[in-house]
Amino acid sequence: MTTHTHTPIAIVGAGLGGLTLARVLHLHGIAATVLELDASRHARGQGGMLDIHEESGQAALRAAGLYEDFRRLVLPGGEATRVLDRHATVHLAEDDDGTGTRPEVDRGRLRDLLLDALPAQAVRWGARTTAVRTLADGRHELTLADGGTVTADLLIGADGAWSKVRPLLSAARPAYSGLSFVETDLPDADVRHPRSAAVVGGGMLFALGAGRGFLAHRESDGSVHVYAAFLAPEDWAAGIDFTDRGAAAQAVLAHFDGWDESLTALIGDSRHPLVPRPIHALPVGHRWERVPGVTLLGDAAHLMSPFAGEGANLAMQDGAELGLALADHPGDTEAALDAYEKAMFPRSESAAAESAANLVLCFAEDAPRGLVALFTGGGDPAADAPAPAV
Repeated sequence: MTTHTHTPIAIVGAGLGGLTLARVLHLHGIAATVLELDASRHARGQGGMLDIHEESGQAALRAAGLYEDFRRLVLPGGEATRVLDRHATVHLAEDDDGTGTRPEVDRGRLRDLLLDALPAQAVRWGARTTAVRTLADGRHELTLADGGTVTADLLIGADGAWSKVRPLLSAARPAYSGLSFVETDLPDADVRHPRSAAVVGGGMLFALGAGRGFLAHRESDGSVHVYAAFLAPEDWAAGIDFTDRGAAAQAVLAHFDGWDESLTALIGDSRHPLVPRPIHALPVGHRWERVPGVTLLGDAAHLMSPFAGEGANLAMQDGAELGLALADHPGDTEAALDAYEKAMFPRSESAAAESAANLVLCFAEDAPRGLVALFTGGGDPAADAPAPAV
């Protein structure tokens, strides 16, 4: 049986941004319905660790009344950073200084914190949006995969890279960045994968070379989450059977010929699936003209590569600031949306430009020199050391 319902505010997508918006609205007595395509909160994994920035993600959690609860989820020591080259020579090693300006937290646990802070009926699970249109009376209608429809006076697209809501505002589509990730896990790393645990250290690893690298970080369950990254054509994975883990690993490691075995083991020793993740981005400075009753937040508005560490933080900041704008402009949705977008556009443009520049820097011919200089504000202590023979 199909259903046809109306909600004053519809938020499409129960990611961190959409849930932050719903929570801030809830605190201000404003009801909203979050439409999420997943059947439940546990339908799929939520990814690895996030560093939550003081000026954006943490500020959003304060606005949501959840900052102290968030602090209890932080991974001790997770801000430690190591930068290596392809020979596993250490160019930078910094311990977590305990200041907490960018503490690491598990994305899934952070999402659960937001979900648990909402009324049970706030999220409508299994509601996959297949089409969106604006009706003659100015309301917006969402068609769902089950044939049902939802109408809303205010529609917010928090539905990620391939947003169904974005076409109401913009013809822009994400473009392939030239970089692909392949993602995997090393569970119980200290016991089962001590070599990999040692090379990663207690927090984040960047092992970089020209056009390729390994990114890895500790997780709160004792595992190490790994990304092999390399510049490649968009269709590079089309001929690879990723259900054949051995063949997939061989294809990935072909990009890392001559790299130190302690680094290639991050992929070679994993027995978990290898998952290809092509990296896409919207144009830097993506924006749109004001359209009544609809806006975007997070990746739907400003998808960028992860090399500024801003995606989740900006999504949460977007959600919090949009919620506060709506609370500050009761009865005047258009003024609220205008205020929100005017602040969001330049903020997201700056972060997207930084992300695009850092992608180039991380995979330049002289990598990891540029990243070390970025982190230290100066020179590279290993730059003049002789490289081991290949």
